[in-house]
Amino acid sequence: MLRKPLLLCILLLSVSAAFCLDPAVFRGNSQHSAVYDAPGVAQFSRVKWKFHTGGYVISSPAVADGTIYVGSADGNLYALALDSGTQKWKFDAQSRVVSSPAVSNGLVYFSAYDANFYAVDAATGQLKWKFQTGGERRFAAKHLHGSQPVAETMPDPFDFFLSSPAVWNGAVVFGSGDGNIYSLNAASGALNWKFMTGDVVHASPAIADGTVFVGSWDSYFYAIDAATGKENWRFKTGDDPNIHNQVGIQSSAAVADGTVYFGCRDSNFYALDAATGQKKWSFPNHGSWVISSPALNGGKVYFGTSDSGLFHALDAKTGSPVFSLKFQGWPMFSSPAIAGNMLYIGSHVGKLFAIDLAGQKTAWAFETDGSKQNGPAYTKPDGTPKYEAAFASDFYDDMIVGVGRMMSVGAILSSPVVVDNVVYVGSTDGNLYALM
Repeated sequence: MLRKPLLLCILLLSVSAAFCLDPAVFRGNSQHSAVYDAPGVAQFSRVKWKFHTGGYVISSPAVADGTIYVGSADGNLYALALDSGTQKWKFDAQSRVVSSPAVSNGLVYFSAYDANFYAVDAATGQLKWKFQTGGERRFAAKHLHGSQPVAETMPDPFDFFLSSPAVWNGAVVFGSGDGNIYSLNAASGALNWKFMTGDVVHASPAIADGTVFVGSWDSYFYAIDAATGKENWRFKTGDDPNIHNQVGIQSSAAVADGTVYFGCRDSNFYALDAATGQKKWSFPNHGSWVISSPALNGGKVYFGTSDSGLFHALDAKTGSPVFSLKFQGWPMFSSPAIAGNMLYIGSHVGKLFAIDLAGQKTAWAFETDGSKQNGPAYTKPDGTPKYEAAFASDFYDDMIVGVGRMMSVGAILSSPVVVDNVVYVGSTDGNLYALM
């Protein structure tokens, strides 16, 4: 990998809240701080390459040893040459791969909707082992988002992600739709422990100081001993009684300086004491979900919101607003990545936005192929979403069709990864893009 020596990372950790990140794991390291040791792209010039799959690319890519790995809803995990985007191999899981892979000690780890957790050889794509969970499913509830029929239990069409693995101390840790958080032996796939929550776990675990931090759709956020699987503490988030079934945690946590940060579908963004679970502060988003996982750098925490389409920068210690940017009401489920003085985040509008953190403004934006082709049909003249063109009624079946139409604009749900002067990100138009 094109990384500075580990010693340099250790030295930097001693003087900075930012981490040297490894692009081979989701959000860059087990703490999920998402600050990449790369110059990034201050001004967009061109698409270096793009690779087309047969389904949505919701998975965030992982990079190791000149290879980029990414999953697709077409049922495959792909390994591509980093410099050219040429396919090296693909592994057919025969089920949607929307978790983000992790690469460690020559193995690639990921989950699929077939209820299996996979480890494949990073060089060849050959299966090394797989572990079967109790069964994958999406969060479901009655009268979801106000849809009819009112008494019918409905899978949530906005439950886009599967939990992405964290690799720690010879173990690989991930959540499952069966409600468990699992720790497996990273070499063999043998079960170390499992921890049962009250509902689906599709958030990705962060690990810091020997503790696993992860939220569940049961509305609790958990701190679990990484070695034993024993609960250290849990924190109850809220729900909005005025909105149908707005509960649970999709956002993956980030940890820094003794504080764990995460968003929630109760429209709050939380900062908790990592040792005790006591709330330090919360930031209200006035009915808008926080699905985006935060990035942490320079004493600030950054995240996007759903319906309001806002990007926020807050003081990490106090939660006080530093600045906000509005992106025309298009939701942001993508999680931000930072390289140098630039932050990159995707949007449902089918654009990747590059934000100049010093200037507190958008520096450039990249539009996906899907956005160019289908965006105008679902966009109003003022640039806001034209939902009435996608959603015919409040009947559940029409909601499903409408979500598919909105995904046709090449939405970016994938979180970008930055290596050297290239940004890599996936899109629901089926492409993985390399931007420089």
